[in-house]
Amino acid sequence: MISMSPVRPGAGVRYLFRGVMVGDGHRAVGTPLRTAQDEAGVSPGVWKGRGLVALGLAAGDVVSERQAELLLGEGRHPGADRVERELLAQGESPARARRAAVLGRPIEHNQSAETDKAKKRIPWLAFDLVFRPPPTAHIAWALMDDEHRRVLELCDDIARDKTLAWLEESVVEIRWKAGGKQRAGVKDGLVVAVFRHYESRATESRPLLHSHAVVSVRARRPHDGKWGNLSADSLMTHIVAADTLYLLHFMEEVTARLGWAWEPREVTPGRRPVMDITGIDRRLIGWQSTRRQQIEDALSVITAQYEEKQGHAPGEKAGYALACQAADQTRSPKRTELWSLTELRRRWRDSAIAAFGACTVYRLAERARAAAAAAWTRVRPVVDVALAAVDVVAVVYVMRGAFAHHHLLAEARRHLAYALRGRRHEPGLDERIVQAAVDDYTRPVGHGRRMTADLRALYPHDTEDQAVLRALTRKCSAVPYERARLAAGALTARVHALRRADRLNSRPRPRTLTVPTTPSPRLRTSRELEPMTDVAAVELTSRTLEAAAAEMAARLQAGVRERAAARRLPLKSGAAPPPSAHQPVQPAPGRTPPTGGIA
Repeated sequence: MISMSPVRPGAGVRYLFRGVMVGDGHRAVGTPLRTAQDEAGVSPGVWKGRGLVALGLAAGDVVSERQAELLLGEGRHPGADRVERELLAQGESPARARRAAVLGRPIEHNQSAETDKAKKRIPWLAFDLVFRPPPTAHIAWALMDDEHRRVLELCDDIARDKTLAWLEESVVEIRWKAGGKQRAGVKDGLVVAVFRHYESRATESRPLLHSHAVVSVRARRPHDGKWGNLSADSLMTHIVAADTLYLLHFMEEVTARLGWAWEPREVTPGRRPVMDITGIDRRLIGWQSTRRQQIEDALSVITAQYEEKQGHAPGEKAGYALACQAADQTRSPKRTELWSLTELRRRWRDSAIAAFGACTVYRLAERARAAAAAAWTRVRPVVDVALAAVDVVAVVYVMRGAFAHHHLLAEARRHLAYALRGRRHEPGLDERIVQAAVDDYTRPVGHGRRMTADLRALYPHDTEDQAVLRALTRKCSAVPYERARLAAGALTARVHALRRADRLNSRPRPRTLTVPTTPSPRLRTSRELEPMTDVAAVELTSRTLEAAAAEMAARLQAGVRERAAARRLPLKSGAAPPPSAHQPVQPAPGRTPPTGGIA
């Protein structure tokens, strides 16, 4: 998953330099950055993003402490010292030289008495995006051998970079003029400093592979190339869609490189499931997520207090805010003792072996491969765009009522993750699902970009069963996501029934005959046969049978005469005359006239 928090002057910058940039340890005051990183056993941060070109940096360059101080701590050019020296050498004043190295508006502007409301706001210097793989990926990364560890780290890097590329191409906007009225996409791209961490903030150290992608708020305008600030609300609006995209890419990379499969696991009854690697012992999940248990214990108390005060259960937004509050309350201070990754992995392996045995730990990779082979025999990773659109609209409508494009996009990516289980998806398939949902099953609401489900398109009035409408439109005691899955399942079953009816309509219906329009000695193809109604088909079939019976009787009588003449035997006077072509042929006793087939 992805979480987002701002980096502001003061405490935010101190936390960035003393904690985030040196792993999950504690950096003492006065300790150089590289020294602290070497002692903690973590790799130094690296620069990412297409916006580095305008600053003279390249993707993959190491983030130095001075560069981070200037760009992420002061909003200035990461090479501001060099820029100032060059301008001073050319005769510029110190004030002009310093101002030339500032990217956009100085942060001191917000503290100036010349501004009205700006001085009351604390500026944002960066956005801290934290990328975390699913829980079973942490277990495999911590307890398996070094080869699997490196592959999982590579999968995390690729998924994170693809998600950041989508954000800078399709989401982030730069704002200018009063109140940020003018907005547009950035000219170059984002400037991101990425730092990898290894453990959680639980009381006992537990594996938690995650990355901090610190996105600088500075970017260039598309029309004049001047530096300005990114819009925070556009990034926050699409953070869930980015989260689902990161999970989808991570699953695909793991499956492609290691051959593992994924399966949904229900953590909380009635809530969204999480995707886990098949074959990972579920007991290890509880061992790894001690931090989660601490948060859940505190959350239950906070939720009870909320219900007592408000008189109702918290909604989705309130529940998220309460979860953040529980996480802050249970956050333990970082340990002062620095451990390398090798030492951490040894401690984690010893702890898991002591709890569940050596066989459980050392056979993790083998069981994951065996479980994946079994999963691919029973799972068919196929995506039906029409069915996916119905599923997405039903879930989002029940969960939100009115929704926007990014809500549908996030749910479409969840659908792909559940359906494909790690197989590659066609590029743009998520947008195709969203477009099909918008075109066929939604209608606009109000004057903004909001929309809602078109119940007439989803559920026509000619259907008798009302179970789907009850799940879609009426409140009940069930959890919203549980009702959403019920509605999506019923609508999907209805689509299957309609498709089945369409397939049957393309063939002859029961008691419908297909006959040749003209007699022909050859067998005609199905394309040459005309489907007819029951009455017309029976009449034509009767005439055809009568003509065929008369012709056969005449041939038989002619054969008898020929054989009698050859033997010179007279024809018996009591022989039955040939039936007339106009005399109907009566069926044999106990049989009924034919009602199907081809005559």
